[in-house]
Amino acid sequence: MNIMRTKSVEQSVADTDEPEFRLKKSLSALDLTLFGVGVVIGAGIFTLTGRAAHEVAGPAIVVSFIVAAVACALAAMCYAEFASTVPVSGSAYTFSYAALGELLAWIIGWDLILEMFLGASVVAQGWSAYLGVLLEQLGAPIPEAIGYGGTVDVMAILLVLVLGGLMTFGIKESMRVNLVLVAVKLFIVLFVIFAGIGFIDPANYSPFVPPEAAREAATGLHQPLLQFLSGAEPTAFGIGGIFAGAALVFFAYIGFDVVATTAEETRRPQRDLPIGIIASLVICTVLYCAVALVVTGMVSYDQLDPAAALANAFAQHGATWMATVISAGAVAGLTTVVLTLLIGATRIIFAMSRDALLPAGLAKVHPTRRTPWLISIIVTLVVAVVAGFTPVGILEEMVNIGTLSAFVLVSIGVIALRRTRPDLPRPFRVPWNPWLPALSALVCLYLMLNLTVETWLRFLVWLAIGIIIYFGYSHRHSRVGQPGYIDPSLPHVVAPVRKAEGGEQTR
Repeated sequence: MNIMRTKSVEQSVADTDEPEFRLKKSLSALDLTLFGVGVVIGAGIFTLTGRAAHEVAGPAIVVSFIVAAVACALAAMCYAEFASTVPVSGSAYTFSYAALGELLAWIIGWDLILEMFLGASVVAQGWSAYLGVLLEQLGAPIPEAIGYGGTVDVMAILLVLVLGGLMTFGIKESMRVNLVLVAVKLFIVLFVIFAGIGFIDPANYSPFVPPEAAREAATGLHQPLLQFLSGAEPTAFGIGGIFAGAALVFFAYIGFDVVATTAEETRRPQRDLPIGIIASLVICTVLYCAVALVVTGMVSYDQLDPAAALANAFAQHGATWMATVISAGAVAGLTTVVLTLLIGATRIIFAMSRDALLPAGLAKVHPTRRTPWLISIIVTLVVAVVAGFTPVGILEEMVNIGTLSAFVLVSIGVIALRRTRPDLPRPFRVPWNPWLPALSALVCLYLMLNLTVETWLRFLVWLAIGIIIYFGYSHRHSRVGQPGYIDPSLPHVVAPVRKAEGGEQTR
């Protein structure tokens, strides 16, 4: 039983030309950049910044964002190398299949399905919450029974159904809507930044790095795994607070990897994918740092409201109308996040189904729209049900652990593929291999250890379910394992055939 068999880059690329599985190539570098910005910048820019500054880092949260961006950049470069070398749907799943083998590819694909399903559901509920706040501020509140926290979150269901229908209709149409919403979101974020500059008091930046202090530690299953294993007590502020803040705000960057799921629908993937991945990360870093500078300059870090720091910062200066603007920005921001996560989930399942690790019939694309319509409908319905009927707040960290485990395997995969296939053309190459990819894997593993024991236990249960499915179905049905499978990257013998004249030739 060969569970570590690989699927070559050549075969992965060849599969993209099969008529029944061929997706429409219509995306540009600008589309991919906006796609990345759309999924990375959500409501967290208005809330997470203030919470991290108030609880662990003070004004030095700006440095925390830069440290987190550097850590993300390591993983982003690994994704960029893989995406330009293997321009195929599936992101970390496809990359792992080529470099690390089928079982690890299945595990990471299974992992990513969980990440994007839960991520889209959780964010859809967050969108419903912000929509309720916005409409209440405008004098048109949503009835409690059908809003956020109600019996059925109808608003979240409607959002998922509308975006799912758009996604099924076409990728280019989805990107046009994404472009408009990202433009609205960026306008509001920039407006908030420039409006807040006038309220900055330089005295609030002193001390820029507050003195170190003890921090209340979580206990039991709610404590970080690293704390559980080492017994170390957490601290806030000081130099350690900067890195604690970086671990906290790192999750504000998660999402750029979804760009890689659209590799197969990009017109010039070798050029445009690295641009889209890295440019979106740079734009988000600049915006995060600017918001952090504004919010910690408007109000002293120890007086920030951890729940709604930016809105309350403006309220303290008498600009209560800005709360409405911020709510509108969060609604626009979260809409794009849900859309991109839905698209990412369909492309992961599409790639796994095309490889027959999931039922192959799911992967067929629409004859005219060239989208995986059946998978799109299934993903839309599942996410709508979860978002509308399930209290998924306790599962939010599952999104983070799924993403980080993908980062670890992609980073290791870059090293492995450099050694096993040095002949492959690589339009983008991670510098200082293997040291930078190895550092990326270690940083992401460290961040995984900062997640709670409870999250790790749920993660292991999900993986156990996935392994049972793999050995019960996927391993036996895999295209790579079928008797007639031919790997175009390897030389193979073709049976001799007779000429009409009776001579023999080999073709």
